[in-house]
Amino acid sequence: MKAMVLNGKNQPFELQNVADPTPGPGEAVVRNLACGSGLTIQHVRAGRVEVDYPRIIGHEITGEIVAVGEGVTNLAVDDAVTAYFYLTCGHCKWCLRNRETLCENFGGYVGREVDGAYAEYMKLPAKNFIKLPKELDYKSHPAEVGVICDAITTPLKVTKRARIAPSDTVAVFGAGGGLGIHMLMLAQWAHARVIAVDIATDKFEACRKAGADEVVDASDGTAVEQLLELTDGQGIDVAIDFVSSTQTLEESFKSLGYGGRMVTLGGGGKNQFQADGGPMLYKELELLGSRYATKQEVIDALNLVARGQVWPLVTETVPLEEAEAIHDRVEKGLVTGRAAVLID
Repeated sequence: MKAMVLNGKNQPFELQNVADPTPGPGEAVVRNLACGSGLTIQHVRAGRVEVDYPRIIGHEITGEIVAVGEGVTNLAVDDAVTAYFYLTCGHCKWCLRNRETLCENFGGYVGREVDGAYAEYMKLPAKNFIKLPKELDYKSHPAEVGVICDAITTPLKVTKRARIAPSDTVAVFGAGGGLGIHMLMLAQWAHARVIAVDIATDKFEACRKAGADEVVDASDGTAVEQLLELTDGQGIDVAIDFVSSTQTLEESFKSLGYGGRMVTLGGGGKNQFQADGGPMLYKELELLGSRYATKQEVIDALNLVARGQVWPLVTETVPLEEAEAIHDRVEKGLVTGRAAVLID
């Protein structure tokens, strides 16, 4: 099969012919139709995330099962599927509580610890494939359907984790990014008042179309003041930070009103910030972390799109062989919404 292979840290993709994968017991092989090209896998391409080389990256797929291994009962050949990003055990206390992102026996990520979807075929544990709802026209929209498992699923989890309600004012930091712009959609879906916060003012029109009621230009360092002004000094109810730099984390915290919730999802969890214990106590603030989603939340997101309540924003697609060009644009923050590669 053809595959775009990474042979070393921060090296360009190399188009290679590699052996077709064969499923072992409990495994299945999918023919990939499309794969999302988000910042998560760009971190691998850029060498910011360590992997064993050579490696094939990619996990946000639309595909069709072509082979199943011994003992597989949940899948059949020709099933239309997407993939679950995390390699989890399925039997620890967190997996059994439907919180797989905290798996005690976490095995890593699709496209990092095992080869991913920048290839014609991909092999995974059968439990990592999730069937698509029949209502999703995946053949006409393979790119959009492929990114649902990340771009829609991750914000959907945040709406639950932050308990976003119609009475809430929600500020999304990094709103113009691939996840941020979908968070605007999901916050609007939850009937909240939505404020987009970003330094990329050229993406504000797309933010408004995605669901933002107001936009805040954070490039001059006055995001907190602007958010307080927009809320008549009361502060926001939910701050969702997809940037999660020291600056944005502190701005998110300072912009919270009474009972406010702050959720961090970006920055790799590496940035420290200061939070004043006084406001945290007297305002009863909540500081939350959120990682990806559960399999059930992927299923919920697929059904949400299948019912026509939201639709992923994919603005750029390229053939698999042109993955290098699209990753250059992702690295520079030039993509509005999501990008994807299409695989023949």
